[in-house]
Amino acid sequence: MPPFVQSFAQRGVCRFIRMTAPTRALSLSSHPEQSVGLADHSRQLALLAAKIADDNRAREILILDLREVTSVFDFFVIASGSSIRQLHAIADDIEKGVAETLGEKKLGIEGYSTGGWCLIDFGDVVVHLFDDASREYYGLEELWGNARRLEFGSLNVVGS
Repeated sequence: MPPFVQSFAQRGVCRFIRMTAPTRALSLSSHPEQSVGLADHSRQLALLAAKIADDNRAREILILDLREVTSVFDFFVIASGSSIRQLHAIADDIEKGVAETLGEKKLGIEGYSTGGWCLIDFGDVVVHLFDDASREYYGLEELWGNARRLEFGSLNVVGS
């Protein structure tokens, strides 16, 4: 079993992951009723990550609701920082704040040491932190343009 499937299965995530053939799917849980609670938890995690990014003066913070677009992720949180140091501070604070507030630990992190784009994987929620050039180059907002956008400022956030 691939590592990402194992980590999803260990967390009890109720999802169908699309395999290479469009007609094949892998069920990771036999309890579909758990998906409602997980969606609320994912939403709170995304909102908390966005609030922490905002507290660290991130710019252009965007939450994409991917639940109707893909079965692999629930939310992307996308934010920009002006320097590698700021991106590190945002990433560190998101990791710490999510662990302290929701008890959720990251599954992985990519790009932290190289700068430009830092990705924090919480399973159903993925946080993307960019410098301006990398954000423009990768264009995640356009790539996932059919996803619903959430304004986090007016919503209730756990821990605020």
